[in-house]
Amino acid sequence: MWKQDISIDKIVNSGYVMCWSAKWLGHEKIMFDSVMRSTPKVMCKRIHRLLCQADVVVHYNGTSFDMPTLNKEFVEMDILPPEPYKQVDLLLAVRKAFRFTSNKLDYVSKALGLGTKERHPGFKMWVDCMARNRAAWKIMERYNRQDVALLETLYRKLLPWLKGHPNLGNLTDASACPNCASLNWFRNGWAYTQVMKYPRYQCKDCGTYFRGQHSAKTERKRFQGLA
Repeated sequence: MWKQDISIDKIVNSGYVMCWSAKWLGHEKIMFDSVMRSTPKVMCKRIHRLLCQADVVVHYNGTSFDMPTLNKEFVEMDILPPEPYKQVDLLLAVRKAFRFTSNKLDYVSKALGLGTKERHPGFKMWVDCMARNRAAWKIMERYNRQDVALLETLYRKLLPWLKGHPNLGNLTDASACPNCASLNWFRNGWAYTQVMKYPRYQCKDCGTYFRGQHSAKTERKRFQGLA
């Protein structure tokens, strides 16, 4: 019931990936696959293919759970590591930037007025899915798809708060917002370090503050050189 010491010889089966759901940012289509639809290896190869195409993967607690779990499946199935990608774990961001009563995705999303997770029967749903109950799988699919839709909505809400976000501006040749790659930004004051100050900008689309690459001193030298 409480803390238990379960020895390895008492494990009948280890955990495994039953299903996954994902979408591309800004696209309407939400993808889903499961061991009910595909063989385990085909299912894992499909999410592996998506990871290879992604520059950044956004998840909630994926650093500790989702990605290591997928990696375990990949190595067991002799699937090579996916192409390198950056990660944005919104759970870590929420813990760092805010003090919500609960950091669960459902609670944070509801507190921000963004919606809630799909309601389900609880642990019984997983047991019924393992028994290949089609009704349970329909609920599981709705639950997975809603999680992904909710995650995208929360991601957009939190964008200006995400420190250390992978610089999406590197994906374009133009000067773009590092968090959303928007070209719609404006000058907004100065950003100060211990020894320098830099022009500061703010994105009009997501609200992120970011600084220029060259200090005010460097900019003055450039201007004098051009004069």
